[in-house]
Amino acid sequence: MKIVNPATEEVIAEVEMADAAEVDRAVERAARAFPAWRAVAPGERARLLRRFAQVVEDHAEELARLEIANAGHTIGNARWEAGNVRDVLDFYAGAPERNHGRQIPVPGGVDVTFAEPLGVVGVIVPWNFPMVVMTWGAAPALAAGNTVIVKPAEWTPLTALRLAELALEAGLPEGVLQVVPGEGEVAGARLVEHPDVRKIVFTGSTEVGRLIGAKAAEQVKRVTLELGGKSANIVFADADLSRAVESAPMAVFDNSGQDCCARSRILVERSVYDDFLLRLSQAVREVTVGDPNDPASQMGPLVSAEHRERVASFVTDTEVYAAGSCPDGPGYWFAPTVLAAPAGFDPLAPGSGAFHRAYTEEIFGPVVSVVPFDDEEHAVRIANHTAYGLSGSIWTRDVGRALRVARAVEAGNLSVNSHSSVRYWTPFGGFKQSGLGRELGPDALSAFTETKNVFIATE
Repeated sequence: MKIVNPATEEVIAEVEMADAAEVDRAVERAARAFPAWRAVAPGERARLLRRFAQVVEDHAEELARLEIANAGHTIGNARWEAGNVRDVLDFYAGAPERNHGRQIPVPGGVDVTFAEPLGVVGVIVPWNFPMVVMTWGAAPALAAGNTVIVKPAEWTPLTALRLAELALEAGLPEGVLQVVPGEGEVAGARLVEHPDVRKIVFTGSTEVGRLIGAKAAEQVKRVTLELGGKSANIVFADADLSRAVESAPMAVFDNSGQDCCARSRILVERSVYDDFLLRLSQAVREVTVGDPNDPASQMGPLVSAEHRERVASFVTDTEVYAAGSCPDGPGYWFAPTVLAAPAGFDPLAPGSGAFHRAYTEEIFGPVVSVVPFDDEEHAVRIANHTAYGLSGSIWTRDVGRALRVARAVEAGNLSVNSHSSVRYWTPFGGFKQSGLGRELGPDALSAFTETKNVFIATE
């Protein structure tokens, strides 16, 4: 596989893609490593994970530069991502010594529970946040005593491969954390169907997530699925409109819109709709799109020519309300774009046409659709009128309304008067077709263990 820098279109590496037989060998190595790894004392496993975090810190700039070259992330984002890998490893380094069971009072004896590791875990990683999403799956799995095989996305394997090398440098035993680059239909599919892989963690499209869930169900294999999104940014008339407008562009365009949490539907109360659109247009024109290595750049390129064509297909036949600028020449650039609801558009009605498609489907690029709403009940209905339910934002000065709407919106991660969705110490995941299970925070550890109940008779 030729690995291409999306900002320059230059080939920066060639990576051999694993076939099904190589996946089988990786699973065999992981299965052999599992008994010794699960037997490592909790304190020692914690020390190894902390050492891994420190090695990542020592190589943070190298990892960031790899992500810039491979995925086109801006330098600010890439440095944050390397820091997030370190922080997630540090957070779950505290888990082995806190993976507690319970003592449950029963007559005639003592009843205790144990949190047992599953075995070999497969982590299938997307191309939009390669090293971050890899670590979200791998860190809690390793902390719980599992061995892990990572299958990175074909386009963006470089940071995953380097992290596997750094894990060995940190002292993790051979076979405990492996990275197997390969095509999804080959290497990924074999991980899912292999009988010795006890769990699959997948981040990607809902379409592929359904296929993985169905295949895993044949073996009653555990899954965590973090899938698509079409999140709503709900702006009420009583909100601090300046803050809401100022923050709205990067709530969609961060990582060039290649983010399942992107607030790609902006719902604005009708009385301030026109004012909001005018201000948003100006804010979007001020977004800096350029060289990912330049600290001034807020947006880099899209990941590939293929993906750029897909994003462009959503706006070709649609009247663009406003758009920013982007570089000419080499690179998979796409300008940040605002689409406004055409006259008479009903977001709750079935429809067709270019705007309806852009408004309802996950574009995964820097395109945002803006529609008006009439009141609180209308806003909630529009926000929930989607198959997805991952994230969203609510802008209002009314605390009661903020709580009512937050409880009513069907999404797993909501922010009030901000756009923050992800912290490594709080749970992350979606409602409806945005996925199954939760990553990060204290909830994630239980996703990589089985509860075993043991009764010991005393009579």
